[in-house]
Amino acid sequence: MSQPIDLEYRYMAMQDVGAVAELERLAFTTPWPHDAFVNELTRNPNARYVVVAHQNRIIAYCGMWIVIDEAHITNIAVHPLYRGKKVGLALMIKMMGVAKMHGAHSMTLEVRPSNTVARNMYIKLGFKEHGRRKGYYSDNNEDAIIMWVTL
Repeated sequence: MSQPIDLEYRYMAMQDVGAVAELERLAFTTPWPHDAFVNELTRNPNARYVVVAHQNRIIAYCGMWIVIDEAHITNIAVHPLYRGKKVGLALMIKMMGVAKMHGAHSMTLEVRPSNTVARNMYIKLGFKEHGRRKGYYSDNNEDAIIMWVTL
């Protein structure tokens, strides 16, 4: 399916936290709580979050921490009704641009080995596997694949 043409990309604001927390609950078995997003926006100077809105409804978001010259993706989620429309791919491309704009030269993330859709998207963006974190995910003790890309 093709990407919706009327998408708005913008930095996440406090008024978006409720919608982002709800999207997080739809996307993950161990979602971040509402307060974690509040803390990211108010207390973490390294955090950058971007939301994607379609018809004034948040349908995706991505967060990252930029530390010196590295960007670490903390989370990315796309509403189930919008998956398969390349929204996640477009959002990751935006995040890579934001990271470069803030001085990052490389980007890293962790992904579940079982999440082949996400892994294939990251590979398409140039990410390469550089190790594993054993038992990283607390819900099922699944490992995490560590991936890196040069920006």
